[in-house]
Amino acid sequence: MTSIQYIQSQVTAAPKSIEATLKLLSEDCTIPFISRYRKDQTGNLDEVVIEQIAKLSKQYDEIVKRKESILKTIEEQGQLSPELAKKIKESFDLQEIEDLYLPYKKKKKTRADIARENGLEPLAKIIFSQRNEDVDFISTQYLNDKVKNEDEALQGARDIIAEWINENSYIRKNLRRLFQRKAIVETKVVKKKENEEDAQKFKQYFDWAEPISKIPSHRLLAMLRAEAEGFVKLNVDIEKEEAIDFIENEIIKAKNDTTEHIRLAINDSYKRLLEPAISNETLQDAKAKADSKAIDVFAGNLSQLLLAPPLGEKRILAIDPGFRSGCKIVCLDEKGDLLYNETIYPHQPQNESAMAMKKIRSMVNAYNIEAISIGNGTASRETEFFIKKSLLINPFRFL
Repeated sequence: MTSIQYIQSQVTAAPKSIEATLKLLSEDCTIPFISRYRKDQTGNLDEVVIEQIAKLSKQYDEIVKRKESILKTIEEQGQLSPELAKKIKESFDLQEIEDLYLPYKKKKKTRADIARENGLEPLAKIIFSQRNEDVDFISTQYLNDKVKNEDEALQGARDIIAEWINENSYIRKNLRRLFQRKAIVETKVVKKKENEEDAQKFKQYFDWAEPISKIPSHRLLAMLRAEAEGFVKLNVDIEKEEAIDFIENEIIKAKNDTTEHIRLAINDSYKRLLEPAISNETLQDAKAKADSKAIDVFAGNLSQLLLAPPLGEKRILAIDPGFRSGCKIVCLDEKGDLLYNETIYPHQPQNESAMAMKKIRSMVNAYNIEAISIGNGTASRETEFFIKKSLLINPFRFL
């Protein structure tokens, strides 16, 4: 998948527009500049879409770089099979890529690593194959100076199986979906701090539970602030039985002497490895969405503030100056509603100044214009001079 295909899968824009935008961005053109002065090249893309394209292009480059690093690392370990390489190369889901890499990722020594060092991986493979064998008897063949009895041998084998289950990308992907749909975010007060004065603003979260898929962004962020300040403990979890049932249905293929050992390994894997990792991922994903929502709300409020009429309720003629593309004009009433729009060409190359003057005077008189606003940019000074000349510096306030 090329960068343009990746971007097009997430943005509504033609490939040519995306390609042109990426070219302009690579030339260090700013987003406001591209959206305003290069519409003929981008197909009239606005600044929101251009910003998305820039973000997705960076994201694509990061994914490609990460995949190259992962492939190199696994290849150096001598464990890169054609099937695994194909899966990694075709995927552009970063979480899926990290799940595929997990079994080969360097990490601190785990209980499973210790069990392998003690020679228990063959026993784990025998149990995991789920053939009807007397594993209690077989485990006696793996006793040594570090594995004193059958219980230690079987526990070590289960530790290895628990790690295999944790590294299963299909199980992780589906558990992640299960958490996203059904996880509950819970908060409990830290008893020794509940009576502190600063804690009272978070009092409603001293004992709270709500589905994470439905929680409003402002409430989740408030909970996270309360946790950061040490007033509550926050937890994200689902019904353990549902998760365990799903894993058992995927892993257990037979009922014999190995079944109980597999079940113990599944429970251990979920409690010790899967649940903490997936829970944290779910919370971080929800926080990222809440942060984005909060930014959108702030941007909306700021937009209303910035777009408030600076002169109060007055009729305004607003001009977006330009040379080749002309000066775009709108007439607005006291409430900011559009009364009329027009494009004039008083500058080069058209030089239709006489016609433009006539139109300006006509609009000022027809719509009782009280103030004129001229945008700051290309041809702004020339346009200001032209307007003053057109109206002979009548008592208008220029913005």
